[in-house]
Amino acid sequence: MSRWESAEAEQRLSRDRAVPLHVWSNAKYSFPLPDGHRFPIAKYAMLREQVIADGIVPADCVHDPARVSLDDLLLVHTRDYIQRFTRGALTSHEERRLGFPWSEALVERSYRSAGGTCEAARAALDQGITMNLAGGTHHAFPSHGEGFCVFNDVAIAIRALQRDGLIDRAAVIDLDVHQGNGTHAVFAGDDRVFTFSMHGGRNYPFRKIAGSLDIELADRTGDDDYLTLLSEALPRVIESARPDLVIYLAGADSHEHDRLGRLSLTFDGLARRDSIVLDQCREVGIPVAITMAGGYGNPISETVQVHVTTVSIAARYSHS
Repeated sequence: MSRWESAEAEQRLSRDRAVPLHVWSNAKYSFPLPDGHRFPIAKYAMLREQVIADGIVPADCVHDPARVSLDDLLLVHTRDYIQRFTRGALTSHEERRLGFPWSEALVERSYRSAGGTCEAARAALDQGITMNLAGGTHHAFPSHGEGFCVFNDVAIAIRALQRDGLIDRAAVIDLDVHQGNGTHAVFAGDDRVFTFSMHGGRNYPFRKIAGSLDIELADRTGDDDYLTLLSEALPRVIESARPDLVIYLAGADSHEHDRLGRLSLTFDGLARRDSIVLDQCREVGIPVAITMAGGYGNPISETVQVHVTTVSIAARYSHS
């Protein structure tokens, strides 16, 4: 019996098991950035500390991710790109496109971040819902990184699970405000992986790559229009994808105060977004691995608040 066909039985079983949410955090693997750099590296440590301090996730359920293996990386990325990034041999143009200055610390963090999503996705198949408190680096292409994304953790996790025979089909629900162009490129023409993105139409990346379903949003789109479109789209996504696993990119950059977002979702709207996604997956018993994706709020505490709410909602679903 397939996972899809046994959805009702899995759903009943999950309701009988009250398990804490397990998360993976690479917060201790920081890396140096120039003063004024807009990547919010501090949010990862802030998030880890807050979910533990608030009792959302028990400290012993916050895991230090292993480094992703070379074999897993090669499922998505070219050997040339992996080797040149790892030894610091990217060109100046490649570093500018990536958006980060190279350092050994960046290499370590990138390997750990991808490893965290791989571990979370694997664990979700048994636990029902898990989260990487990083990841969602959906602008990374097989042969290059861009937009603060070194390795495409979501694509690597899916390909590794497919290789190991643990899943056949997957769906990517990408609700970062920026289209996941790298993820779409990796899975183009592969009907076993459904890529759904709802993003700002006039925002980065300015050269979009078509996924299985893209919904482009006008600047300043607010809660009501956003949530209506999402609620209408998700049943079609699930029905078309028939996935064994969903990876959900819960970006915080659709928030109304995000510096790079250009949309107008409130804290409440983003919380309702998360609940809508998890409700849809729970209804048919699909396991979900969540990644953080982007968030560039000013102050940074607002971005952390969005991410903390996502973790809190996921924890409630894990216990239900």
